[in-house]
Formats: sequence, structure tokens, C-alpha cells
Amino acid sequence: MKIVADDNIPFLRGRLEPIAEVVYADQFGFTPELVRDADALIIRTRTRCDVELLKDSNVQLVATATIGTDQIDMDWCKAAGITVRNAPGCNAPGVAQYVWSSLLRCGFDPKKDTLGIVGCGNVGSVVREWAERLGAKVLVNDPPKAERGEGDECYRDLDTLLRECDAVTLHTPLIKSGNHPTYHLIGERELALIGDGKLIVNAARGPVVKGDALLRELQSGRLRAVVDTWEGEPIIDTALLELVEYGTFHIAGYSHEGKQRATRMVLEAVEDKFGVNVDKSGLQGAYTGNPGLTAGRILDSYDPAADSEALKNAPQAFDTLRRNYNFRHEA
Repeated sequence: MKIVADDNIPFLRGRLEPIAEVVYADQFGFTPELVRDADALIIRTRTRCDVELLKDSNVQLVATATIGTDQIDMDWCKAAGITVRNAPGCNAPGVAQYVWSSLLRCGFDPKKDTLGIVGCGNVGSVVREWAERLGAKVLVNDPPKAERGEGDECYRDLDTLLRECDAVTLHTPLIKSGNHPTYHLIGERELALIGDGKLIVNAARGPVVKGDALLRELQSGRLRAVVDTWEGEPIIDTALLELVEYGTFHIAGYSHEGKQRATRMVLEAVEDKFGVNVDKSGLQGAYTGNPGLTAGRILDSYDPAADSEALKNAPQAFDTLRRNYNFRHEA
């Protein structure tokens, strides 16, 4: 068996070598020639898996060590008989840590303020869990879950949530078609519904927010924002970067434990697909809650200021900063 793997997936090296020939490549170095005789690909965010890469290859599995799959042509892979596996929830506590450290440092008071969570899946549900542990009132918008009857008394339509919350945090996938597209979900009209001086946090996908519309709101001084994911990244809007409270390089979920979970999940995908056993010793298990959580623990565990300063000083180094990130430990 041959596996081509991203060379920047931590905790991976040495685990697959006993059962496969493993070739490591830069995330931009996956070529049709390299993957033609591969049985499986293990990728991250930027490796585009579609007909151009995979046509006429032997690839049977694409496993991404990320929660998102927008870099993968899911329809084409399904039609070609290629199994796709991602790592849902692997980085949820890390994103919650990032979001809550940012909220608290920006003045959000869980004892009196209301948090709006747009998208309450694997990540949003942990952000909500932490909100409830801290005593915050929560409103939730997640139309697919509501349609399935999974909503509760906290669920609101998007317009109501935007009007009624002191801060809004986004945790949707990037979806461009279907009944509930999220591309530019938050545009001029939606931003105008958010109250003056309120805060919006995007740690989902950059294009969920219309960047130029957000820029105009920040230029006017009416809204505040924390941005970890950007339209067009790694080439980002430097004018927007200068105006956000914190602007970081798509590392909200870059925790030590989250990276271990992601690696464990792609190894499990290989096991399931090919009927092999892979060494997963020492890798973090699934998140099961954080009952001892306090605001103090969150603030002590991570401060986004240094990461934000690094990006503002060198926005052209977005991918370099991301690649060389020193994974933090979760709260």
C-alpha cells in the first residue's frame, strides 16, 4: 500500500510506515504524478482534491486532518468511488478556547451579556457548552438542526439573533449551494442588524462573512471584530487586518490536543478503509467536556494578542506563521 501524506501533520510520522510506503509532500506539492499509484491521501486544508488531481489515479481514500471538506470535490469523489473522511470535532475545544479568550478580552461579560452562536455543530456546541458553564445567555441559529427537530428554546432565526446579541460567533461550514448556503451568509444587510459597538467573531471559514462589508463597518467604527479565517487566505485584506481587535492566521483550532485528535481520526480512517491496524498510542481521545472550566482558566491558557501582532507585522507570512505555529494546550 502507498500513502501520500501532508508533511506538516503532527504526530503522524512513523505510525503508517509499518503497513505502507509513505511519501510526504508539502500541502501544495500533491500532483497527479505523485498520487497516481497511491491508495490513500492524507491532507490538510489547502490540498485541492478533485478531478484534476485524482483522475486516473488508484486513490481509494482521501482523509483530511481538518473538520472542513471544502478543499475536496465531494460529489466527484463519490462518483469516482473514493471514500472521503474528515476529522469532525477534533479542534472544537481549541476553537472554543480561542473564541472565549477573545470574547473575554474584548469585554464580553458572561454574567450579563448574550452570545449568539451561528452554527451549532461539533464546534458551536462546545462554544455553547462553555458559555453555559460561564453563565452566559445563549441564542443559537442552525437551520439544518432546527429542521431536523434538534432545536430548543435557545434557537432563533438569524435576523433575531443578530439583533439581540452582544457578540456573535460563527461556526458554520462553507456551503455554496443547497437549502442553507453559508457563502456570504453575513453580508451588508446582516451586519447592519448587529447593534452598535457589538462584536462579531469569525473562526469558521473566511467567505462566511463578506469581507468588504465587514471592512466598511469597522472603518465606520460601528462594529468590532475578531477574525481568524479570511476571504482569499493566505492573501488577506490588510486594511481589515489593521482594524480588527484580533486578527490571526487560521489557528483558532491549533491546539496540541486537537492536532492529536485529528491525526488519530485520519489513522482510524485508514484502518477502517483497508482493514489494517495502526499505532495510535499516545494520541488524545475524543473531547468529553470541561466541567472545571472558569473564565480565569481560559484567560490563563491563551492570549491571542501575540498571534495577532505577529500577523499584523507580517501579513504576507500568513502560511509561514501557520506552518510554524507552536500548538497551545487547551484550557
